[in-house]
Amino acid sequence: MLVPMPSKITRINPEHLHTPPGYHHITVVEAGRTAFLSGQCPLDTAGELVGDNDINAQIDQVVANAMIALGAVGARPGDVVRTVVYVVSDDRAVLGAAWERLTQSPLGPAFTTASTLLGVAQLGFRGQLIEVDLTAALPG
Repeated sequence: MLVPMPSKITRINPEHLHTPPGYHHITVVEAGRTAFLSGQCPLDTAGELVGDNDINAQIDQVVANAMIALGAVGARPGDVVRTVVYVVSDDRAVLGAAWERLTQSPLGPAFTTASTLLGVAQLGFRGQLIEVDLTAALPG
């Protein structure tokens, strides 16, 4: 099934692969400029970690930071062509809950593209529970 999107982005689920739950197996960008965002961390404007041991607070900060970063290059969540989500957990329920909160957030359309969700042992900041890596095809 092909799902055409603005900015010459096509999202594809090949017929002979499983149907993914909300994302697509392949995202094709025909041409244009691409923005590679650094991993968005749950840090406030002072560089302090938000939500000590509270993954929901950290997700909300990551979403806010990602929205600012995308806006800085004139992009929206629907322009995102690749996401990688890192969650400090080996519990599938925790991973699933993090995914659900992200997909229901204002950043949610970013996760309908080619996406990966990973449980990891640790991230770069002490107490950090989540990080989101985004690549966007810039409009026009």
